[in-house]
Order: sequence, then C-alpha cells, then structure tokens
Amino acid sequence: MKLLHYTYRKLSLLLFLSMALWGILFYYAIMDEVIDETDDTLQNYAHLLIKKTLREPSTLHTEGTIMSFYKFRPITEKEGHNYREKFYDSTIYIEIEKEYEPVRVMQTAFRMSDGQFYELTLMISILERDDMVRAIFSYLGVLFLLFIICTSFGIKRVLASVFSPLHKLLDWLHNLQPGKEVPPLDNPTRIREFQLLSEAAIAMGNRSYKAYTEQKQFIENASHELQTPLAILKGKVELLAESENLTQQQMQELDEIYTTLGRAVKLNKSLLLLSRIENGQYTETESVSVDELLDSLLPDLLDIYEYKQINVSRIHGEHPFIIQCNSILAQILITNLLKNALLHNQTNGELHVTTTEHSLTIKNTGKTPLDNQKLFHRFYRVANNKESTGLGLAIAHSIATASSLTLTYEWHDNMHCFHLQKKMHS
Repeated sequence: MKLLHYTYRKLSLLLFLSMALWGILFYYAIMDEVIDETDDTLQNYAHLLIKKTLREPSTLHTEGTIMSFYKFRPITEKEGHNYREKFYDSTIYIEIEKEYEPVRVMQTAFRMSDGQFYELTLMISILERDDMVRAIFSYLGVLFLLFIICTSFGIKRVLASVFSPLHKLLDWLHNLQPGKEVPPLDNPTRIREFQLLSEAAIAMGNRSYKAYTEQKQFIENASHELQTPLAILKGKVELLAESENLTQQQMQELDEIYTTLGRAVKLNKSLLLLSRIENGQYTETESVSVDELLDSLLPDLLDIYEYKQINVSRIHGEHPFIIQCNSILAQILITNLLKNALLHNQTNGELHVTTTEHSLTIKNTGKTPLDNQKLFHRFYRVANNKESTGLGLAIAHSIATASSLTLTYEWHDNMHCFHLQKKMHS
C-alpha cells in the first residue's frame, strides 16, 4: 500500500471517529437542553395553575387539553410534607387517534388555604419536541456528511502535495542504473526530512557508482593480469611437450598441467562474465528467438558430444519462444543449458528439448537428483567432473534473473528437468 493512501486512510478513520464522538456528545447536549427547556415550561405552567387554583378552588375539578393536560389529586398531609417534585417521559392514549402519544410529565404538590394537600400532574405533548430533534439531526447529518467529504478531499490534496517530493525521489531512485553516472535530482522542498532524505540518496548513489566503477575496473584488471601469465604458462608447457628427451611420466604430468591451465583460463573468463552480468554491464536488450538459438547451437554441440550417442528429441511449440535479452547473454544462456544437459548425460541417454510460446524445457537422463538448494550456486559440481568449472548453471541463472526470466529445476522420471520461462507479473 502506498504511504499516501495509508496515511489518508488513517487520518480519515481518525476524523470519522472524532466526528462520530462529537455527534454523540452533541446529541446528548441537545437533548439535555431541550428537556431542560420543556421542564422549565412545565414548572412555569404549574406555577400559574397553582396560583389560579389558590384563587379559584373550582379549578381543582378541571382538566386541561391533550397539549397541556393536568389533573389534581388530594393527598395526605404526610405525603404532602415528604413530596418530591419529579419529571419523567410517558405516553397517553388519545381516544380520537386511537394510539398512544409521547408526553413529558411533571408531578408536584401544593397546599390549599384550608390545609388540604393536592398533587398536580401536568403533561405536555412532546411531539413538537421530537419533530424538532429529528429536524435538527437531519440537518446535522447532511452537514456531517458534507464536512467529511470536503475534509477528506482536502486532506487528500494536502497529503498529495506534502508527499510529492517523496514521489519524485522514488522516481529518481527507480531510474538509477548500474554503471551510469548519478543524474541530478531536481526536488526542491521545505520539508527538512525530505531534504535530508534526498541528500542521503544522492550521496548513496554517488558512493554506489564509485564502488561499481572501482569494482568493474578491478575485475577487468585482475582478469587481464591473470590471462597474460596463464597464456605464457600454456605456451611454455607446449614448448616443453615438444622436447624429445621427455619420459612418458613427464609427458603425462605436462598434460595434466596443461589441462589444469586450460581450466584456469576458462574459470577466469567465466568469473569475469558472471561479475559483468551481476553488475548489469549488459544493458542493451532485444527480442531474441530461443527456437532459432536452439536450432543453430544444438547440431554443433551434438557433434562435440557425439561419443555419448545421445538420443535427441526436439519439440517445437505452435509459436516461437521470444525473450527480451541481450543477444550475447541469450546465446550463453542457451549454450550453458544445452552443454549441461549433454555433459552430465549418460552414454546412450536421452535429451528432450521442448519450446512453447512462453517456456523452454530441457530434460536429460540422470542417475540421482541434484541438490535444488545448491544447484545454481557458484562452483557446485557433481562427481568432481573435471570438464566442468561449476559456473555454467550459476551464469545461466544470473542471465535469466537479469532478463526477467525464471530458471528452475526438478527431478522427474529419472530425468533432470530445467525450465526456463518468463516471469509472471501480478
């Protein structure tokens, strides 16, 4: 989830909860005020009724209308002295409408001039009060909704503006490429944290470029410096081998030295290639047909390993397998996979090469499964095969990764199966 959306969601949730809490508190505050005003009205009306009753005792035998209903009830002297005035909500049945209506009730007591105590029950309809409360909250609900919408929109615009320097910085970081100089970062901002982050990113990019340049130079220099003495050694071994006074044992030892030197040369070249791939030095890519590479490479490799008498099965898909890759690396990738399948195959074994529009599968006969955890690591070899440098599959895996491809291995029906396919994007 993007930082902007995450922050926006958190702030929106906080705003909604705050407004909901405010709405609840406001509701109770309004209700308390409305009830207090209703009770004040009841008290004033009761005071007027009592004054009128004290002047005109005949009022004791009257009752009010539904909007202001009242009645009197005589009570004992003890009840009168201990009486506590009270207010409460109730309902009253309306004969005309055949239903109950809500009322606010006040009960109080007073004493007539003859010493008799009476209880006054006074009721006021609260239909208008309820209508007023509903109207208030209808308007408040609309106001609340508009406020939430406007505030949320405003927060989103503000956050987008605040995080704009961060997005520019992320785009700048995304465009950094190994081996290329760090481009200038035009990202003015008054936010101190983003300023420090931009400065740290530029410094990191410059350090990375410097380290990359130094590493590249070191690898190339080391490889070049190794190639020269190795070539000299091979030449001297060849000269020694041409001497006529060498014994059979000496010739065998020279042959072993020559083989070891040849392997060292191959190892040096492979390590240099692997380092260049992992450092992203092969940046130029194009559409490469894996089917065409297979058709051109397979016959030559079969000639080299003809002594193994391998049975080859080649299955083409309905459409060619096209990958986006550096053409040189693509050839190395397919060559290494085919050589691996031929080199580690058995005599009179089988090789199945299958392509589809989205994948390449190479299967070869084997005796035991390989270690899937170590298979693509550098210098992983089986049975100490002297022909192998232990880097072929590591190089193939690095090329596949750099080209947005996946290279996997599985053991099935006594065959080693290598699958090369395009990465699935979610």
